[in-house]
Amino acid sequence: MVDTISAQHLEAPIQPVAIGGRLVGPGQPVYVIGEIGINHNGDVDVARRLIEVAAEAGCQAVKFQKRTPEICVPADQRAKLRQTPWGEMTYLDYKQRMEFGLREYRAVAKYCAERGLDWFASPWDVPSVEFLEELEVPAHKVASASVTDLELLRALADTGRPVLLSTGMSTLEEIDAAVAVLGTRELVIMHATSTYPMPAEEANLRTIGTLRDRYRVPVGYSGHERGIQISVAATALGAVAVERHITLDRTMWGSDHAASLEPSGLRNLVRDIRLAQEALGDGVKRVFPGEEEPRRRLRRTTA
Repeated sequence: MVDTISAQHLEAPIQPVAIGGRLVGPGQPVYVIGEIGINHNGDVDVARRLIEVAAEAGCQAVKFQKRTPEICVPADQRAKLRQTPWGEMTYLDYKQRMEFGLREYRAVAKYCAERGLDWFASPWDVPSVEFLEELEVPAHKVASASVTDLELLRALADTGRPVLLSTGMSTLEEIDAAVAVLGTRELVIMHATSTYPMPAEEANLRTIGTLRDRYRVPVGYSGHERGIQISVAATALGAVAVERHITLDRTMWGSDHAASLEPSGLRNLVRDIRLAQEALGDGVKRVFPGEEEPRRRLRRTTA
């Protein structure tokens, strides 16, 4: 793909992407996404509380995951028994128990609208794309696991909506193929490493610049680390969006809670992202007003 990109394209400024009523891209406030994912544990009240946490922390969006279990659960896994908070059940029954339907997502949409948040989801199959389209989400997210699912990517491209593409566990060639299907006009790429939780040595944040230069689209960061330092560093390296899993309590039952931010951690993350972005400035060297008095007092001049 990249071999066919013209020099003119490589020199063109990267254009922001509109998601809901906000622009995501260079020169815009970092778009912070609280990923609720499946951390609602199938409970709309937990989802509502997480939406409130995201809004109070200063996020712009929350993100969920949407699956059709009969499609996404492998046949050899469906009858396997699993211990859950609702008792012992088959893996297929468990996945069905965790899914929200139209009633639940309409409640989610209402809560988000009341708190001024965008909401969208990662669909894991084509019927889930159709389901989310019925709810008129402002964007779609491609999970790292779905980068090579070209049928799903074609369905997403056909919606005409903005797409955020996570790139964990993917090669550049696989990302090239995904971008060829999705196009670049309404695309935000999210650098990610799909280790849960992710150690610092696997963050490879300089990839943010690599992806930005290769595809000439806005690039963000989807993190799975503990703590907030790496996500803040991603902002300093130009990430235009930051996505982190959120939870009410990391000790809650479920696979994603341990690598999620609790409410205080999310508040600190948003605070530090805003501070880091403000501190970056515009790169123009100047004498700032606060320097004028020390300059007069401390500078020595000679005739």
